[in-house]
Amino acid sequence: MESNKRMWGRNPVYKGMTNESPIIALKRNSLLKIIKGTVVLWPLVAMTVLPKPVLHPTDTTLVALTNPSPATRDALPGRRPNELRTVVIDPGHGGKDPGCMTKRNRESRLVLKIALLLAKKIKTESPEVRVILTRASDHFVDLAERAAIANRNRADLFISIHVNAHPKSKTLHGTETYTLGLHRTNDNLDVARRENSVILKEENYEQKYKGFNPNSPLAHIMLANYQHAFMASSINFAEKVERSFKTAAERRSHGVKQAGFVVLWRTTMPSVLVETGFITNPDEERYLASAAGQEQISDAIHQAFTKYKAEIEIAN
Repeated sequence: MESNKRMWGRNPVYKGMTNESPIIALKRNSLLKIIKGTVVLWPLVAMTVLPKPVLHPTDTTLVALTNPSPATRDALPGRRPNELRTVVIDPGHGGKDPGCMTKRNRESRLVLKIALLLAKKIKTESPEVRVILTRASDHFVDLAERAAIANRNRADLFISIHVNAHPKSKTLHGTETYTLGLHRTNDNLDVARRENSVILKEENYEQKYKGFNPNSPLAHIMLANYQHAFMASSINFAEKVERSFKTAAERRSHGVKQAGFVVLWRTTMPSVLVETGFITNPDEERYLASAAGQEQISDAIHQAFTKYKAEIEIAN
Protein backbone atom coordinates (compact mmCIF):
# COMPACT_ATOMS: atom_id res chain seq x y z
CA MET A 1 0.00 0.00 0.00
CA GLU A 2 2.75 2.41 0.95
CA SER A 3 4.44 2.17 -2.42
CA ASN A 4 1.22 3.28 -4.12
CA LYS A 5 0.68 6.27 -1.86
CA ARG A 6 1.96 9.79 -2.50
CA MET A 7 1.68 12.57 0.04
CA TRP A 8 0.22 15.84 -1.18
CA GLY A 9 0.49 18.29 1.68
CA ARG A 10 -0.97 16.38 4.62
CA ASN A 11 -3.47 14.42 2.55
CA PRO A 12 -2.82 10.86 1.34
CA VAL A 13 -3.34 10.42 -2.39
CA TYR A 14 -3.59 6.92 -3.80
CA LYS A 15 -2.61 5.92 -7.31
CA GLY A 16 -4.60 3.52 -9.39
CA MET A 17 -7.89 4.20 -7.62
CA THR A 18 -10.01 4.60 -10.72
CA ASN A 19 -10.70 3.22 -14.14
CA GLU A 20 -13.58 4.80 -16.02
CA SER A 21 -15.11 7.08 -13.39
CA PRO A 22 -13.44 9.20 -10.71
CA ILE A 23 -13.26 9.24 -7.00
CA ILE A 24 -14.30 12.75 -6.11
CA ALA A 25 -12.98 13.93 -2.75
CA LEU A 26 -14.60 17.06 -1.40
CA LYS A 27 -12.18 19.27 0.49
CA ARG A 28 -12.34 22.69 2.04
CA ASN A 29 -12.18 25.25 -0.79
CA SER A 30 -11.17 22.71 -3.39
CA LEU A 31 -12.20 19.63 -5.32
CA LEU A 32 -9.62 16.86 -5.51
CA LYS A 33 -10.27 14.47 -8.36
CA ILE A 34 -8.23 11.35 -9.00
CA ILE A 35 -8.59 10.00 -12.54
CA LYS A 36 -6.53 7.06 -13.78
CA GLY A 37 -3.80 7.84 -11.27
CA THR A 38 -3.69 11.52 -12.24
CA VAL A 39 -4.50 14.18 -9.64
CA VAL A 40 -6.27 17.36 -10.70
CA LEU A 41 -7.20 20.17 -8.31
CA TRP A 42 -9.90 22.73 -9.07
CA PRO A 43 -10.75 25.73 -6.85
CA LEU A 44 -14.39 25.95 -5.87
CA VAL A 45 -16.22 29.26 -5.68
CA ALA A 46 -19.15 27.90 -3.69
CA MET A 47 -19.06 24.30 -2.54
CA THR A 48 -22.66 24.50 -1.35
CA VAL A 49 -24.03 25.41 -4.77
CA LEU A 50 -22.09 23.52 -7.44
CA PRO A 51 -23.92 25.36 -10.23
CA LYS A 52 -22.02 23.56 -12.98
CA PRO A 53 -20.70 20.03 -13.38
CA VAL A 54 -17.00 19.64 -12.65
CA LEU A 55 -15.61 17.35 -15.31
CA HIS A 56 -12.18 16.26 -16.40
CA PRO A 57 -11.64 17.08 -20.10
CA THR A 58 -11.00 13.42 -20.92
CA ASP A 59 -13.84 12.05 -18.83
CA THR A 60 -16.57 11.08 -21.28
CA THR A 61 -18.34 8.49 -19.14
CA LEU A 62 -19.44 10.73 -16.25
CA VAL A 63 -22.16 13.35 -16.43
CA ALA A 64 -22.41 15.22 -13.12
CA LEU A 65 -25.74 16.97 -12.68
CA THR A 66 -26.73 19.12 -9.73
CA ASN A 67 -30.42 18.16 -9.55
CA PRO A 68 -31.31 15.75 -12.35
CA SER A 69 -34.76 14.20 -12.42
CA PRO A 70 -35.08 10.39 -12.07
CA ALA A 71 -35.84 10.18 -15.80
CA THR A 72 -32.71 12.19 -16.61
CA ARG A 73 -30.59 10.01 -14.34
CA ASP A 74 -31.82 6.83 -16.00
CA ALA A 75 -30.96 8.35 -19.38
CA LEU A 76 -27.28 8.80 -18.51
CA PRO A 77 -24.92 6.82 -20.77
CA GLY A 78 -24.97 3.14 -19.87
CA ARG A 79 -27.32 3.59 -16.92
CA ARG A 80 -29.83 0.84 -16.12
CA PRO A 81 -32.87 1.00 -13.80
CA ASN A 82 -32.03 0.28 -10.14
CA GLU A 83 -28.32 0.64 -10.85
CA LEU A 84 -26.17 1.81 -7.94
CA ARG A 85 -24.08 4.48 -9.61
CA THR A 86 -23.02 6.85 -6.80
CA VAL A 87 -22.01 6.21 -3.20
CA VAL A 88 -21.04 8.90 -0.69
CA ILE A 89 -18.61 7.90 2.06
CA ASP A 90 -18.66 10.22 5.05
CA PRO A 91 -15.72 10.07 7.52
CA GLY A 92 -17.28 11.48 10.70
CA HIS A 93 -16.07 14.59 12.55
CA GLY A 94 -12.83 16.32 11.51
CA GLY A 95 -10.79 19.46 12.22
CA LYS A 96 -12.07 21.36 15.24
CA ASP A 97 -14.35 18.41 15.97
CA PRO A 98 -12.03 15.45 16.71
CA GLY A 99 -14.84 13.18 17.84
CA CYS A 100 -14.00 10.58 20.50
CA MET A 101 -10.43 10.88 21.77
CA THR A 102 -7.78 9.11 23.81
CA LYS A 103 -4.22 10.18 24.58
CA ARG A 104 -3.03 8.46 21.41
CA ASN A 105 -5.87 8.64 18.90
CA ARG A 106 -8.77 10.73 17.73
CA GLU A 107 -11.85 9.47 15.93
CA SER A 108 -11.66 11.92 13.03
CA ARG A 109 -8.30 10.56 11.87
CA LEU A 110 -9.08 6.88 12.37
CA VAL A 111 -12.31 7.00 10.36
CA LEU A 112 -10.66 9.00 7.58
CA LYS A 113 -8.15 6.19 7.06
CA ILE A 114 -10.94 3.61 6.97
CA ALA A 115 -12.97 5.74 4.54
CA LEU A 116 -10.04 6.14 2.13
CA LEU A 117 -9.44 2.39 2.14
CA LEU A 118 -13.13 1.72 1.52
CA ALA A 119 -13.19 4.20 -1.36
CA LYS A 120 -10.22 2.50 -2.98
CA LYS A 121 -11.77 -0.96 -2.61
CA ILE A 122 -15.04 0.13 -4.21
CA LYS A 123 -13.24 1.77 -7.14
CA THR A 124 -11.02 -1.26 -7.66
CA GLU A 125 -13.85 -3.81 -7.68
CA SER A 126 -16.64 -1.61 -9.10
CA PRO A 127 -14.97 0.93 -11.41
CA GLU A 128 -18.34 2.00 -12.82
CA VAL A 129 -19.39 3.38 -9.42
CA ARG A 130 -18.87 7.07 -8.67
CA VAL A 131 -17.36 7.43 -5.18
CA ILE A 132 -17.55 10.72 -3.28
CA LEU A 133 -15.88 11.54 0.04
CA THR A 134 -17.35 14.30 2.17
CA ARG A 135 -13.82 15.11 3.31
CA ALA A 136 -10.36 13.90 2.28
CA SER A 137 -8.35 15.47 5.09
CA ASP A 138 -8.75 16.18 8.80
CA HIS A 139 -10.89 19.30 8.44
CA PHE A 140 -14.36 20.24 9.64
CA VAL A 141 -17.51 19.76 7.55
CA ASP A 142 -20.85 20.54 9.18
CA LEU A 143 -23.58 17.92 9.28
CA ALA A 144 -25.93 19.76 6.92
CA GLU A 145 -23.21 20.02 4.26
CA ARG A 146 -22.40 16.30 4.49
CA ALA A 147 -26.01 15.45 3.67
CA ALA A 148 -26.15 18.21 1.03
CA ILE A 149 -23.12 16.72 -0.75
CA ALA A 150 -24.96 13.40 -1.04
CA ASN A 151 -28.20 15.06 -2.16
CA ARG A 152 -26.55 17.32 -4.76
CA ASN A 153 -24.80 14.38 -6.32
CA ARG A 154 -27.95 12.23 -6.32
CA ALA A 155 -26.21 9.48 -4.36
CA ASP A 156 -27.73 6.01 -4.24
CA LEU A 157 -26.18 5.20 -0.86
CA PHE A 158 -24.73 7.21 2.05
CA ILE A 159 -22.27 5.59 4.49
CA SER A 160 -21.17 7.61 7.53
CA ILE A 161 -18.21 6.02 9.35
CA HIS A 162 -17.55 6.59 13.07
CA VAL A 163 -15.79 5.22 16.14
CA ASN A 164 -17.79 4.51 19.29
CA ALA A 165 -17.08 5.28 22.95
CA HIS A 166 -18.53 4.43 26.35
CA PRO A 167 -17.86 6.78 29.28
CA LYS A 168 -18.21 4.07 31.96
CA SER A 169 -16.68 0.98 30.39
CA LYS A 170 -13.23 0.06 29.12
CA THR A 171 -14.28 -3.48 28.26
CA LEU A 172 -17.27 -2.85 25.98
CA HIS A 173 -16.33 -3.69 22.40
CA GLY A 174 -17.87 -4.47 19.05
CA THR A 175 -19.64 -2.85 16.12
CA GLU A 176 -23.13 -1.46 15.55
CA THR A 177 -24.76 0.13 12.53
CA TYR A 178 -27.54 2.71 12.81
CA THR A 179 -30.37 3.81 10.59
CA LEU A 180 -32.54 6.83 11.30
CA GLY A 181 -35.42 5.94 13.61
CA LEU A 182 -36.79 5.81 17.12
CA HIS A 183 -34.49 5.35 20.11
CA ARG A 184 -35.19 1.88 21.41
CA THR A 185 -32.87 2.32 24.41
CA ASN A 186 -31.19 5.10 26.35
CA ASP A 187 -27.84 3.92 24.96
CA ASN A 188 -29.05 4.63 21.43
CA LEU A 189 -30.12 8.09 22.52
CA ASP A 190 -26.72 8.73 24.11
CA VAL A 191 -24.93 7.79 20.88
CA ALA A 192 -27.19 10.10 18.85
CA ARG A 193 -26.67 12.96 21.31
CA ARG A 194 -22.91 12.60 21.08
CA GLU A 195 -22.83 12.47 17.29
CA ASN A 196 -25.33 15.33 16.92
CA SER A 197 -23.59 17.61 19.43
CA VAL A 198 -21.16 18.62 16.67
CA ILE A 199 -23.75 21.15 15.43
CA LEU A 200 -22.94 23.28 18.49
CA LYS A 201 -19.59 23.99 16.80
CA GLU A 202 -21.32 25.34 13.68
CA GLU A 203 -22.22 28.94 13.02
CA ASN A 204 -25.93 29.85 13.15
CA TYR A 205 -26.81 26.25 14.00
CA GLU A 206 -30.19 27.22 15.49
CA GLN A 207 -31.32 28.76 12.19
CA LYS A 208 -29.66 26.10 10.05
CA TYR A 209 -31.32 23.22 11.90
CA LYS A 210 -34.63 24.98 12.54
CA GLY A 211 -34.24 25.17 16.30
CA PHE A 212 -33.06 21.58 16.76
CA ASN A 213 -31.59 21.12 20.24
CA PRO A 214 -29.07 18.24 20.40
CA ASN A 215 -29.58 18.03 24.17
CA SER A 216 -33.33 17.42 23.91
CA PRO A 217 -34.57 13.78 23.81
CA LEU A 218 -37.82 14.92 22.20
CA ALA A 219 -35.95 16.63 19.37
CA HIS A 220 -34.09 13.41 18.56
CA ILE A 221 -37.27 11.35 18.63
CA MET A 222 -38.90 13.75 16.15
CA LEU A 223 -36.18 12.91 13.63
CA ALA A 224 -37.65 9.41 13.42
CA ASN A 225 -40.46 10.78 11.25
CA TYR A 226 -38.03 11.29 8.36
CA GLN A 227 -36.45 8.88 5.86
CA HIS A 228 -39.40 6.45 5.89
CA ALA A 229 -39.16 6.05 2.10
CA PHE A 230 -35.65 4.63 2.42
CA MET A 231 -35.96 2.79 5.74
CA ALA A 232 -36.22 -0.74 4.33
CA SER A 233 -33.18 -0.27 2.07
CA SER A 234 -31.20 1.37 4.89
CA ILE A 235 -31.92 -1.51 7.24
CA ASN A 236 -31.09 -4.01 4.49
CA PHE A 237 -27.64 -2.49 3.97
CA ALA A 238 -27.06 -2.06 7.72
CA GLU A 239 -27.80 -5.75 8.29
CA LYS A 240 -25.30 -6.70 5.60
CA VAL A 241 -22.65 -4.49 7.23
CA GLU A 242 -23.12 -6.05 10.66
CA ARG A 243 -23.21 -9.58 9.24
CA SER A 244 -20.00 -8.87 7.37
CA PHE A 245 -18.30 -7.49 10.50
CA LYS A 246 -19.16 -10.72 12.29
CA THR A 247 -18.19 -13.18 9.57
CA ALA A 248 -15.47 -11.43 7.56
CA ALA A 249 -13.74 -9.42 10.30
CA GLU A 250 -14.62 -11.68 13.25
CA ARG A 251 -15.84 -8.71 15.26
CA ARG A 252 -18.52 -8.79 17.92
CA SER A 253 -21.68 -7.30 16.41
CA HIS A 254 -24.23 -5.42 18.50
CA GLY A 255 -26.55 -5.50 15.50
CA VAL A 256 -28.61 -2.91 13.66
CA LYS A 257 -30.05 -0.08 15.73
CA GLN A 258 -32.11 3.05 15.19
CA ALA A 259 -31.60 6.57 16.51
CA GLY A 260 -32.07 10.18 15.47
CA PHE A 261 -28.92 11.30 13.68
CA VAL A 262 -28.92 14.71 12.03
CA VAL A 263 -26.49 13.60 9.32
CA LEU A 264 -28.96 10.87 8.26
CA TRP A 265 -32.06 13.02 8.71
CA ARG A 266 -31.30 15.26 5.73
CA THR A 267 -30.21 12.64 3.22
CA THR A 268 -32.58 11.59 0.43
CA MET A 269 -31.30 8.06 -0.16
CA PRO A 270 -30.66 4.89 1.88
CA SER A 271 -28.27 5.95 4.65
CA VAL A 272 -26.45 4.35 7.55
CA LEU A 273 -24.08 5.38 10.32
CA VAL A 274 -21.47 2.73 11.12
CA GLU A 275 -19.83 2.57 14.55
CA THR A 276 -16.71 0.51 13.84
CA GLY A 277 -15.62 -0.15 17.43
CA PHE A 278 -15.04 1.35 20.88
CA ILE A 279 -12.05 3.63 21.22
CA THR A 280 -12.54 3.52 25.00
CA ASN A 281 -11.55 -0.16 25.00
CA PRO A 282 -7.71 -0.26 24.90
CA ASP A 283 -7.59 -3.50 22.90
CA GLU A 284 -10.14 -2.30 20.37
CA GLU A 285 -8.43 1.09 20.16
CA ARG A 286 -5.18 -0.62 19.15
CA TYR A 287 -7.09 -2.66 16.58
CA LEU A 288 -8.81 0.41 15.09
CA ALA A 289 -5.49 2.29 14.95
CA SER A 290 -3.62 -0.56 13.26
CA ALA A 291 -3.21 -0.96 9.53
CA ALA A 292 -4.49 -4.54 9.79
CA GLY A 293 -7.58 -3.48 11.71
CA GLN A 294 -8.42 -0.67 9.31
CA GLU A 295 -7.96 -3.08 6.40
CA GLN A 296 -10.34 -5.60 7.96
CA ILE A 297 -12.98 -3.01 8.84
CA SER A 298 -12.93 -1.41 5.39
CA ASP A 299 -12.98 -4.82 3.71
CA ALA A 300 -16.02 -5.90 5.74
CA ILE A 301 -17.96 -2.76 4.75
CA HIS A 302 -16.90 -3.26 1.14
CA GLN A 303 -18.16 -6.84 1.13
CA ALA A 304 -21.51 -5.60 2.45
CA PHE A 305 -21.59 -2.93 -0.27
CA THR A 306 -20.88 -5.49 -3.00
CA LYS A 307 -23.69 -7.78 -1.82
CA TYR A 308 -26.13 -4.89 -1.46
CA LYS A 309 -25.30 -3.55 -4.93
CA ALA A 310 -25.75 -6.97 -6.54
CA GLU A 311 -29.04 -7.49 -4.73
CA ILE A 312 -30.69 -4.24 -5.77
CA GLU A 313 -29.45 -4.56 -9.36
CA ILE A 314 -30.53 -8.18 -9.84
CA ALA A 315 -33.95 -7.02 -11.08
CA ASN A 316 -32.19 -5.83 -14.26
